[in-house]
Amino acid sequence: MHEVECLWQARTQLGEGPVWVPDLDSLLFVDIDGARLLSWRRGDARRKEWAVAEARCWLIERADGDGFLAGLRSRIVHLRLDESGPSVVSEWARPEAGLPGNRFNDAKADAHGRVWAGSMDNAEKAVSGSLYRIEGHEVLRVDHPYGIANGPAISPDGRTLYHTDTAARTVYAFDCSPDGELSAKREHVRFEGDDGYPDGMCCDAEGGLWVAHWGAGRLSRFLPDGRLERRIALPASQVTSCAFGGEQLDELFVTTARRGRDDEPLAGSLFRLRPGVRGLPPARFGKPPSQETPT
Repeated sequence: MHEVECLWQARTQLGEGPVWVPDLDSLLFVDIDGARLLSWRRGDARRKEWAVAEARCWLIERADGDGFLAGLRSRIVHLRLDESGPSVVSEWARPEAGLPGNRFNDAKADAHGRVWAGSMDNAEKAVSGSLYRIEGHEVLRVDHPYGIANGPAISPDGRTLYHTDTAARTVYAFDCSPDGELSAKREHVRFEGDDGYPDGMCCDAEGGLWVAHWGAGRLSRFLPDGRLERRIALPASQVTSCAFGGEQLDELFVTTARRGRDDEPLAGSLFRLRPGVRGLPPARFGKPPSQETPT
């Protein structure tokens, strides 16, 4: 049995994108529908939230220490965060300027400093989403189409990238080369029956893949060969994503949504559990200054 602790009844409409920030001893996450950025600090359980003019869909620390790379509804930006809240430093790219109905949805960085980010039709009708690789200022579409692109996750050895089409109820696996080329796309896990829909996910240090079940109120851990290893029930049905954090990376934080679930007291809350395995250190975007190629 796993004890599931409610850390914050944040009442997020669509809580998503949890990311552990070691230097802040904090978990950051977003409320996409509610246009909020939220922070929970581990040492003193301090909670902060900021209303934002344009929905934040994901954010990833920059390796140079200067804030974050963030996916807003329609653009990728350099973002800084201080006590007064987030501020956009500069715009990075608008890879879907020709698709005004689309928005970004979820992203992860890998150990090489690349970011993998997905998009989707905000109305959840058109199959117009894509998977992008962001490396430096280059944004390259590497796979499409998706109904709801979700939950990139990278195996500990970096050789496998997992990506989900929530609408198709399928988690895919790709072979990933050291230079970021994807190949051998295959079905890794398919949700059926009362499984709900696969949403956000992350890998642990042993190669297990943790997947949030939208509509089914649980997390599942799958082994590298796709076999189900365990299920953990949560007191909210719309489970959206998960991320490891804490000093030892042995705490698993879970976001949820209250969209369509106003009757559930804990819908939209932030939860924590200790699953008995450790996560991977959170990867950052770009290379630290010491690794940059001199010009």
